[in-house]
Amino acid sequence: MDFQHRAGGKTGSGGVASSSESNRDRRERLRQLALETIDINKDPYFMKNHLGSYECKLCLTLHNNEGSYLAHTQGKKHQTNLARRAAKEAKEAPAQPAPEKVKVEVRKFVKIGRPGYKVTKQRDSETGQQSLLFQIDYPEIAEGIGPRHRFMSAYEQRIEPPDRRWQYLLLAAEPYETIAFKVPSREIDKSESRFWTHWNRETKQFFLQFHFKMEKLLPQPGGQVAPTSIKRPPPLMTGMGSRPPTDSMPPPPPGGIPGMPPPPHNAPPQMHHAGLPPPGALPPHMHPQLSSDGSVGIPHSRSN
Repeated sequence: MDFQHRAGGKTGSGGVASSSESNRDRRERLRQLALETIDINKDPYFMKNHLGSYECKLCLTLHNNEGSYLAHTQGKKHQTNLARRAAKEAKEAPAQPAPEKVKVEVRKFVKIGRPGYKVTKQRDSETGQQSLLFQIDYPEIAEGIGPRHRFMSAYEQRIEPPDRRWQYLLLAAEPYETIAFKVPSREIDKSESRFWTHWNRETKQFFLQFHFKMEKLLPQPGGQVAPTSIKRPPPLMTGMGSRPPTDSMPPPPPGGIPGMPPPPHNAPPQMHHAGLPPPGALPPHMHPQLSSDGSVGIPHSRSN
């Protein structure tokens, strides 16, 4: 549109457009946008009559050109009628039957007790891996059913307080009760040669064996691997035998403590305990007194 050559306009700038011209320009822009995004020939409510005008079969409105019809389709009246028509069709449409659920027949059995079992602990001589071999007897197992097994965490059961150091191996076969074995919660070697099961249909025995993975030993600060053997406590010391000298206190010399005077000649012999060094002599002021009969007495102080 030409916005320059009009009253009130200024050369070099757009003139002032009236409201009718602004509305006409807006409708033209909406028509161009609608033609780019909407294919008017595929609109089920669009119809061109014999007079060359356009009609909306939904709202029963008459339009002179395509732009007017496209502007009408974006209006509130046309959108409200579309929502009303969709709700009416959904209400009148016949209810489609829901798809049938697949019914799984649950077979019920009367429990007849726990099966017999045998557990064997083994160790591989080549790799040193520890393993457990389970043998379960199912002589009265139902036809067409095989034993099943799975490992269960200690936090899944409600029989014992949960302890992360243990896990449970569950074995089930109808009509027997499900039994569980408490095994250490260590990583299990799932390789083909280290984990296997076998169901003997003739003898009705189920075998299961699995190996634990080897635990990695943590290296010590010196670079040596910590030994796996358990240290035994030292033997108890009984009696008064000789003890090995310690580094903090060296053993006394055989002649007694140096610097001490020798014992008197007339002193009675002292009894030495086996394994203990002979004690030194008493100080001079603690010499024992001898009585007339040769016995050792305790000195008494005389009173003045």
